[in-house]
Amino acid sequence: MSQPYRIYGMELSPYSVKVRSYFYYKGIPSQWLLRTVDRQAEFQQYAKLPLVPLVVTPEGEGMQDSTPIIEKMEELFPEPSIHPADPVLRFLSALLEEFGDEWGNKWMFHYRWAREVDQRSGAERLVRDAVPTLEGDALTAAADAMRERMVGRVWFVGSSPETAPQIEDSYRETLDLLEAHLAGRRYLFGGRPVFADFGLWGQLYEASTDPTPGALLRERACAVVSWVARMLTPQAESEVETWEALAPTLRPLLERQVGRLFLPWSDANAKAIAAGSETFSVELGGRTWTQKPQKYHARSLAALRARYAAVGGNAELDRILEETGCRRWLRG
Repeated sequence: MSQPYRIYGMELSPYSVKVRSYFYYKGIPSQWLLRTVDRQAEFQQYAKLPLVPLVVTPEGEGMQDSTPIIEKMEELFPEPSIHPADPVLRFLSALLEEFGDEWGNKWMFHYRWAREVDQRSGAERLVRDAVPTLEGDALTAAADAMRERMVGRVWFVGSSPETAPQIEDSYRETLDLLEAHLAGRRYLFGGRPVFADFGLWGQLYEASTDPTPGALLRERACAVVSWVARMLTPQAESEVETWEALAPTLRPLLERQVGRLFLPWSDANAKAIAAGSETFSVELGGRTWTQKPQKYHARSLAALRARYAAVGGNAELDRILEETGCRRWLRG
């Protein structure tokens, strides 16, 4: 019997739990390992970057970055597939996966470090996971240091006093849109999870564990709460639905959040990176958004645009993307 895959991650990392959920769904033999200080040497043996998740294959190869990890594992373990057979749904699933990874991370990271109650909760849990032996004053001091460090990094996702209302409005509206969409539906595209579920779920699962966004989630979105719990151990129960069945409640999410906010931000961020700008500003939904550009996302947007180009002018997909305000940003 071959060795299991090893997943080095953190419970408070949305990308770590995203990969863990995927491995569970696929039934891939794996071992979940918290990245503690005691495992730092073995982590560094395989990791090229000091980031989780890290997946180590039975052959001893290290893989990082949640989306490429999942794409590689889909090649090795194609069933049950997380990609709908229909090319339109397949692309829309990938688009929403990217939306979750990049825009949803703004909700999660902002809320975790915006208020004292969330800061203290997040910092202590991070320290407890990383150094399980700490107690008392040592734990308090380490948590205080973690809190100070992370609060100082919120600029990375664009969180600031100016953008905070936009981020929080986006989170609340997305909960409302998802609540309507998931009412009576097991997963985002129907009876089994797709790529989109894993990307969006990782961020909302983390938000559910923090005091402020978790309370909002439970107050506003009972169906979303059930989906968050379901995605811890997802299972294929039936097939994906057609676009016609999904459209009444999925189209508003694409229009209001992806086409109106996420993709215009993505495009502006990529242009800022290309121009070597220190900051950029863009109008999102009638409000100005200003932040330092994110280098990684410029690459992931390029990958998304390449995925769209590979579809090859699908008329139905182009119509949906045009109607939801997404297409102009995907043509590059």
